[in-house]
Amino acid sequence: MTNTSLLKAACCLAALVALAGCKEKFDPASGAASQPQVVETGDASVVNVEDANQFPLVSVVKIDEPEKLNVTGSVFPDISREVPVISLANGRVIDIKTRLDDNVKKGQLLFSVESPDISNAFNTYLKAVNDEQLANKAYIRAEDLFSHGAISQATVEQAEDAEKDAKADLAAADAQLKLFDVDKDHPSPVVNVYAPISGVVVAQNITNAAAAGVTLSGTATAFTIADISTFWIRCDVYENDLTKVHRGQEAKIKLTAFPDRVLTGHVSDIGPVLDPSIRTAKVRIELANPGILKLGMFVTATLESRNRVTHAVVPATAVLHLHDREWVFVPAGGKQFKRVAVTGGEMLPGGQQEILPNTTPGQQSIEPGQQVVKDVLNLEATVEAQ
Repeated sequence: MTNTSLLKAACCLAALVALAGCKEKFDPASGAASQPQVVETGDASVVNVEDANQFPLVSVVKIDEPEKLNVTGSVFPDISREVPVISLANGRVIDIKTRLDDNVKKGQLLFSVESPDISNAFNTYLKAVNDEQLANKAYIRAEDLFSHGAISQATVEQAEDAEKDAKADLAAADAQLKLFDVDKDHPSPVVNVYAPISGVVVAQNITNAAAAGVTLSGTATAFTIADISTFWIRCDVYENDLTKVHRGQEAKIKLTAFPDRVLTGHVSDIGPVLDPSIRTAKVRIELANPGILKLGMFVTATLESRNRVTHAVVPATAVLHLHDREWVFVPAGGKQFKRVAVTGGEMLPGGQQEILPNTTPGQQSIEPGQQVVKDVLNLEATVEAQ
């Protein structure tokens, strides 16, 4: 075959390929509609589609609601519900029945202490009993002698005073035994210490064979029990946001560990002192424990201000989440759509989402009444397919 023949064959083959491509785009015999075509423009945020009617539009609506402030915080125990557990008797710990992080009930045995204070207190009690009995007999004898004129009135009064002092010493010794919870009929050198409230052990400062008691050089607190039926959420609020916070204000709490749960609390205190380094005040939120809160959890609190603001709202399907940002497509005239960056707010009932006002200079904002593509994924999929 000559070079001329080869050139003619190549031209025919190219013509056949071009004809087949045209038939693939539109085949009158088959009656199939052509696919929407997207033409790239000089602006990467603008797309040009062949049939704009395939992408329905919706109008951005507005809602009027209280201004919201989102702050982060951590879960703390209510310090007014934290109770220290101490041993009034000094001695050596011989048995521990509970440990750190245990749940305990009021009256539950926590630990036992072997104490010489019990022996001393019981000996003091026995001496007080004997002294009181002797003083009582002396007083009775003095009254009898005085009635027969054998002694003076002053001597009787002295005997009476001695008997009263002995009774006072006996009462004090008896109270000391009751303080140590000692059975006078069956005294023991071992003192049991019980939980004063129900709650969780949040601190433990003793071990077996360690010293315990209120007169030790170290801490006298053996355990700390916290009543966790109520928790505190402590949040940092910036100085310029403090006008949006007030006592008694309702707060919606979202947990990092349970993102689908929303709890309700109220602001109980606004710290009077600002942190000088970050210019924030501590705001305390109180809420009842639903059983899932744990000390130290991170949370996000949403506070509703008394001020009201207007927000734009669009269907959630109109928002495209791409590259850690959020976008919507708006008509740009003719067959063009323009991608606009927005700031997404909270999800609302009915599949709606807030669009917050943009504060970046030069960035376009989506306003109520403006139209956006209803199903942005449909448009995006068409663009990617091309």
